[in-house]
Amino acid sequence: MKTSFVLPADMEPLTRDPKATPPGERIGLHHSMCFGCGDETPVGLRLHVYAGEGTTVSGKLQVVDWMQGGPGVIHGGILSAAFDEVMGTSPLLVRKPVVTGHLEIDYAKPIPLGSTVHFEGEILGGVRRKVYTRAIAHLGDPNEPVAAAHAVFITIDLQKHFAGYLDKAVHGTL
Repeated sequence: MKTSFVLPADMEPLTRDPKATPPGERIGLHHSMCFGCGDETPVGLRLHVYAGEGTTVSGKLQVVDWMQGGPGVIHGGILSAAFDEVMGTSPLLVRKPVVTGHLEIDYAKPIPLGSTVHFEGEILGGVRRKVYTRAIAHLGDPNEPVAAAHAVFITIDLQKHFAGYLDKAVHGTL
């Protein structure tokens, strides 16, 4: 797949934190109503992301009818949200909460409704507050990707970043 994503020359490797979710286990929800991973949201991806070895992650998405874009296939924006969730969860392995700074996707093949999309992602490295990631999506064979993505996430202080929104979200006034 083609991409214009260029990694910085001064990027440094990031290492898995000893307290990170163990390989094979689901990385915990960051919010039960999250569109990407929340189990309590009325409509959402309900995508579960699992820790792999080192700084790798994986996940699966069941492509259901409400995700339709073109006739019989997933909407590209839904796939984009799934990539964002998978890659945005990976920095938790290095104990860095992040927000999306840049997301780039190469779509290769249509993904039919009823499919299970498998995601495999990894952290490539970091520069200051930036965390660089990549992921592929496939329908069961990693050698035949249906899409690939790269992203840059920005490390945040959770309390400062969401100040003013947390109370509103908890009390339902957002």
